[in-house]
Amino acid sequence: HGQTIHHLPNARTPSTLQIGEAAVIAERTGITTVADFRVRDMAAGGEGAPLVPYADWALFTDQTKPRIVQNIGGIGNLTFLPPRAELEEVIAFDTGPGNMVMDALVTALTQGRQTFDRDGRWAARGRVSEKLLAELMKHPFLRRRPPKTTGREEFGEVFVARLLASGRRLRLRPEDMVATATAFTAASIADAYRRFVFPKLTADGRGALQIILGGGGAKNPTLRRMLAARIGARELLTHEDFGIANAAKEALAFAILAHETLLGKPGNVPSATGARRAVVLGKIVPGSGEIAANE
Repeated sequence: HGQTIHHLPNARTPSTLQIGEAAVIAERTGITTVADFRVRDMAAGGEGAPLVPYADWALFTDQTKPRIVQNIGGIGNLTFLPPRAELEEVIAFDTGPGNMVMDALVTALTQGRQTFDRDGRWAARGRVSEKLLAELMKHPFLRRRPPKTTGREEFGEVFVARLLASGRRLRLRPEDMVATATAFTAASIADAYRRFVFPKLTADGRGALQIILGGGGAKNPTLRRMLAARIGARELLTHEDFGIANAAKEALAFAILAHETLLGKPGNVPSATGARRAVVLGKIVPGSGEIAANE
């Protein structure tokens, strides 16, 4: 997959850039390498993201229970899987900030001595400013209908600078600002559920819904507590509850996509990315000699 350096799906000329050169990997390892998955989806009119929903569908679709697979990485994103979901029934989109705003805020407040709120301790000591939270929740991305993706272009340095300025104007303590940023992540996720997922569920389906958390945010107990309170969930599951290591989830997802690519099978979910059609993702760089022949 590589590291996404810039992602502009809605520009006049849609563009995306990932670093991590497949040719170098193939040359150094001798192993056939599949990489650069986003571009083909964008060529087919999609946003090039999210791409993990195909793997979520393959791994987590249940016969009787609806599920939301909620990733909380730098950005939050969800995959909604109705019971016995066909691929075209999958709904997936970015919900807004995950850890990105919290991490940048802690980094700024400590002049780089800390880069994230370990175990949600700062947020646990602070008080949420409802006034600042209401201001943050007015961000237009939250109201935009799926399919949609976001990133540092909307929730990066400029956004955090404005948040800091607002927090200081309201005379908030540093821990109050971190608590409010944490609440913003929880509230934006809950808002996405209320707007775009819950209307698709019956009362029984809402009662049976399982929410599976992944990404670094799943390790933040303060964020989990805030999220559970806002969505009324009695139980939030994690990938580990299904025998999948949280830290390995994205690697597993792209291994699944690479496997489909090598078989010539599509790996995008057009309902999630907005692509005109399902397409085979990625570029294949052959390995060398005997290794490639035996793969």
